[in-house]
Amino acid sequence: MKTYEATNIRNVLLAGHGGAGKTSLMEAMLFTAGAITRMGKVEDGNTVSDHDPEEVRKGISVSLALAPVELGNVKINLLDAPGYADFVGDLHSAVRAVDAVIIVVSAVDGVEVQTEVAWELAAEAGLPRAIVINKLDRERASFERTLDELVKSFGTQVAPIQFPVGEEHNFSGVADLLSEKAYRYGSGATGEEGDWPDDIHAKADPFREKLTEAVAEADDALLEKYLDEGTLPETEVVKGIRAGFVEAKIAPVLIAAAAKPVGADRIIHFISDVFPSPLERPPVRVFTKDGQEEERTCDANQPLTALVFKTVSDPYVGHITMFRVYSGKVRPDSSVYNATKGTEERIGQLFTLQGKEHETVSEVPAGDIGAVAKLTHTTTGDTFSTKDKPVTVAPIEMPQPLLAFAVEPKTKGDEDKLSTALARVRDEDPTLRVERSEETHETVMYGMGEAHLDVVMDRMKRKFGVDVSHRPAKIPYKETIKGAAKAQGRYVKQSGGHGQYGVCWIEVEPLSHGGGFEFVDKIVGGVIPNQFIPSVEKGVGKAMSEGVAAGYPMVDVKVTLYDGKHHTVDSSDMSFQIAGSMALREAAQQAGVALLEPIVELDIVVPDAYTGDVMGDLNAEGGKILGMEQTGAGKQRIRAVAPQAEVARYAIDLRSMTGGRGSFSMKFSHYEEVPSHLAQKIIDESQKAKEEAHR
Repeated sequence: MKTYEATNIRNVLLAGHGGAGKTSLMEAMLFTAGAITRMGKVEDGNTVSDHDPEEVRKGISVSLALAPVELGNVKINLLDAPGYADFVGDLHSAVRAVDAVIIVVSAVDGVEVQTEVAWELAAEAGLPRAIVINKLDRERASFERTLDELVKSFGTQVAPIQFPVGEEHNFSGVADLLSEKAYRYGSGATGEEGDWPDDIHAKADPFREKLTEAVAEADDALLEKYLDEGTLPETEVVKGIRAGFVEAKIAPVLIAAAAKPVGADRIIHFISDVFPSPLERPPVRVFTKDGQEEERTCDANQPLTALVFKTVSDPYVGHITMFRVYSGKVRPDSSVYNATKGTEERIGQLFTLQGKEHETVSEVPAGDIGAVAKLTHTTTGDTFSTKDKPVTVAPIEMPQPLLAFAVEPKTKGDEDKLSTALARVRDEDPTLRVERSEETHETVMYGMGEAHLDVVMDRMKRKFGVDVSHRPAKIPYKETIKGAAKAQGRYVKQSGGHGQYGVCWIEVEPLSHGGGFEFVDKIVGGVIPNQFIPSVEKGVGKAMSEGVAAGYPMVDVKVTLYDGKHHTVDSSDMSFQIAGSMALREAAQQAGVALLEPIVELDIVVPDAYTGDVMGDLNAEGGKILGMEQTGAGKQRIRAVAPQAEVARYAIDLRSMTGGRGSFSMKFSHYEEVPSHLAQKIIDESQKAKEEAHR
C-alpha cells in the first residue's frame, strides 16, 4: 500500500451496541470501495474484522479490528470496536487512535446502552461523531422512531442528512436531504442516482428543515442569515455541516442496510469528503521527562510521537503491535525509543492490517496507523518517541476489571505453561489483571465479565495449549481472638534413645485491628534456653498462618512466652516449634476465635433513575452508604462500603440492575468481624472443603 499525506488520511472508528451491524457495515464499505471482492457475513464467520475463532464461534466481535480502504486519493483507516460491555477496553483504546467516530444504531432496537457509552467516550475525547441508522430493511425497523430516540438521548445536534426510500422490506434507497437526489439500489453495491420520488416530499421536507436549523444553530453567522432569509442555500448548508461536524457541534445521521448493502457507498464517500483529516484535529499533548507539558502537531518532519493502542498475539509472528503516529514517522529496519518503558525497540517490517491479512508499507507517517511484529518490551498504552527528546502521551484510561476467577491448569505439571499464557494474554488485554493471592494461595484472574474471562480462557487453550479450570476466587477471610487466655504447649516423646522434649506456656491477647502479630519473650532463669525461644515463635507463627477455626490466617494477636521446661538431651528446635504451635491453638480456643472479613469501598456511578434500586441492594447485602453526590448530567455517585463476599459478583449485579448503565470501582478498605450466624456457616463450609480435599 502506498504512503499517504496526512491531509488524505481519515481515521474512523465504528462503535455502538453489540448487534447494531458495525462489522457488517465495515464489510459493506470494504466491498463498495473494492478492497474485497465478495462480502462476508457475520453468521457465516467469514467477515474481514471478525476473523478470530472466538468471534466466529460466538458470532460477535470480541477484539478491535483494523481495515484500511483506498478511495480515490484518500486512505480511510476503519476500526471496528466490539459492542459488548465485557470488551469495552478496546473502545477506550480505539478512541485514542482515531479522528472521528461513527455510532452505528439498529433501526429495530434503537439507542441501547453501549450506544450511550460510545457516545460519551467520544464526547469526552472531543471527537466528531456521525451516526448511521442501520438495518432499515428489517421487520419493525423505523427511521423516525430511532431518530427521535437519538435526539432525546444526545440533543438537537443530531441532524439527519439522509432519509429512507421505502420502509422495512421495501427499503430500497437513500434520499439525500441536501441535494434532493435519491440513490436506488438493485443488485449492485452502488446506488443509481435520480430525483426524489414524488411521495417522499411530505415526509422528508420537515427533516430537511430541521437539518437547516441544526446547521444554522452551530454557526452564529449562518444563524443570522437563516433568521433574515428563512432558509440557507445548499452550498452554505453543506459547508456548515462539515464545519459543524469537524468541531463536534453537529452529529450528521446517515442510513444503511449494510447486509444488502444499501447506503454503504454514500457513507464511505461522506467519510472521504466530510470527515476531518489528522491535520484538522488539535495537536496532541505530550509530557517530557521532567513532567513539562508540550504539544506536537501532525507533521512528519517533527520528532516521533506515536501511541500503541492495541497488541495482538499471533500464533505465527508473535506479538503484533498496532500504533497511531501523531508526529514524525516510523520506518522499517530502524529503531524507536519506547519512552514509557525507557528502552529501545528494533523495528523490522512495517505493515497495515486488513483483519488477519498483512500488507507491507514503506513507512508510517504522521496521521497514519500501522503495525509491527516481534517487539520485545512494548505493550498497549506505550509511547514511541526519540531517545534524545523522549516524551509520553497520556496513558489510555481503562475500566477496572472486577470479576475475579481463580484459575489453575487442568493438567498437573502445566503450571509454567499457565504462567506464560497468562503473561501473554495480559500483554494484549489491558482490561485483564492477574494476581497471586498470598492469603488464599490462588492465581486470580480479574476480568470485565464472564464472557470476557471465557474468551481469555479459550484463547489460552487455543494459542498456548493450556486447558484451564476456573472457579469463583476465595474470599480472604482472617481469624483473630476475642479475649485473653493462657495455655500450655507440651510435646514430649521419650521412649528410649534420643527423644523429643519441649514445654512452653504462653499468654494470648487481642491487638487492635491492623496490629498484626507481636511476640514477647518473658522467659527468666533459662527455663527455655535462648536458642529455642525463636523455635517457639516460629511454631506460634506457623499455627497462626494455618488458622485455628476455619483454616484462615490469624492476625492481631499478642503472644507472650512466660514459662516452660526443657531437657538437656531431648529438647530440640523441632520439639519447641511443635510445642509453640500446640500452645497457640489451645490458647486461641480458650480465648474464643472470631472470623474477620474484608470490607471494600465502592464508588458507584449510576443514572438518577437507578439510585434507589442500587442503594436498596447495597443495604440488603450488608453495605453502608457513606455519601452521595450529583456527577454530570442525570447521574449520581454513591460511595459505600460492603463485605467483599457480598459484592464479589457486583460487576454482573450492577449491570443487571442498571441495564449496563452503571459503573463502579472497588478497593480494599479494612477488616471487620463477621456476624456470628454467618461465621459458623463459613467455618462449616471451610471444614467440609478440607475433608473433601483429603479424601
